[in-house]
Amino acid sequence: MSKLAGKVAVVTGASKGIGAGIAKALAAEGASVVVNYASSKAGADAVVAAITAANGKAIAVGGDVSKAADAQGIINAAVETYGRLDILVNNSGVYEFAAIEEITEEQFHTQFNINVLGLLLTTQAAVKHLGEGASIINVSSVVTTITPPTSAVYSGTKGAVDAITGVLSRELGPRKIRVNAINPGVVVTEGTQEAGIIGSDFETAALSQTPLGRTGRPDDIAAVAVFLASDDSGWLTGERIVASGGMR
Repeated sequence: MSKLAGKVAVVTGASKGIGAGIAKALAAEGASVVVNYASSKAGADAVVAAITAANGKAIAVGGDVSKAADAQGIINAAVETYGRLDILVNNSGVYEFAAIEEITEEQFHTQFNINVLGLLLTTQAAVKHLGEGASIINVSSVVTTITPPTSAVYSGTKGAVDAITGVLSRELGPRKIRVNAINPGVVVTEGTQEAGIIGSDFETAALSQTPLGRTGRPDDIAAVAVFLASDDSGWLTGERIVASGGMR
């Protein structure tokens, strides 16, 4: 029996990278998946095509999580299409690194709006449909513990994600809804490649602090998401799982 048979999941920011990996992994374990995207419909359609080619169920739904109406629309699509909602993966996120002298208001608001407000709005829309045994998974980052230079705004957003995870685990615990976070290290994705992180001095420095000696892959994070979505983690809530190959 698949671990997530009969479950319905929403994965935000799932058109590529970690989100795409999580969407595919949840579907492979039997979940019907809403693949959310903000701008890349083609990317989301490709993820849906991969899932359906493997006999899974998925639909692509556009929406900007930092806008309440869009966040509600994403959740509504899951319920209207599949009749329920069991798993929410708050994966949408953006990052931009800058020295303290170079940080702008626009950089601050863009990152906090998507990484923090988007998580809150999507969760707010989802909790009306989540019942006993549901799982909320927030994708945070190892930056909250390694606090690299020039990451003040991004690390600030992910520190907020960690704090919100703890708050919501207590707030929703009485309703038997679990809330946990995954804190990935450096992962090879389209985003980290386009940003020049892969192959950079930053990646080299990160690898020197990683006991397992390699950069992460989306499937490394997806496996943790499957665990947190399933009954295997039924006694876990308010936890931060640092998936970084040992980098701290």
